[in-house]
Amino acid sequence: MSGAASQSDKYDVPAGVLGLTGPVTKPAPGTLPLRGDLAHIALAGVHLAVHYVIPQIRIIGADGADVMENTRDDSPVLNHFAPGTQIEVLDASGEWIWGCLGPDGPSGYMKASSLAE
Repeated sequence: MSGAASQSDKYDVPAGVLGLTGPVTKPAPGTLPLRGDLAHIALAGVHLAVHYVIPQIRIIGADGADVMENTRDDSPVLNHFAPGTQIEVLDASGEWIWGCLGPDGPSGYMKASSLAE
């Protein structure tokens, strides 16, 4: 992602062994930045994921961004981020990004073109 600023000093990788000590309720789509394959680094030790990601800070562009449940154009819109909103990008693939406002959410998929240059 060109022009992406990294803020690896904002979130620390937890020390010690990461594990869960009991059952955890799966959050509703669009809430916590948690998928089966990856999660925000701040959720390590609280929610299980294959990978934990330190986010890249980006800014939403002039048209704002619809935050969607999945990477289909007809996906339900879960939220809308206003122009100039700072977001944390956790994954980018093709024309889509997956990100959040922070470790407490909200989260979802957005078109990569919705980011400011």
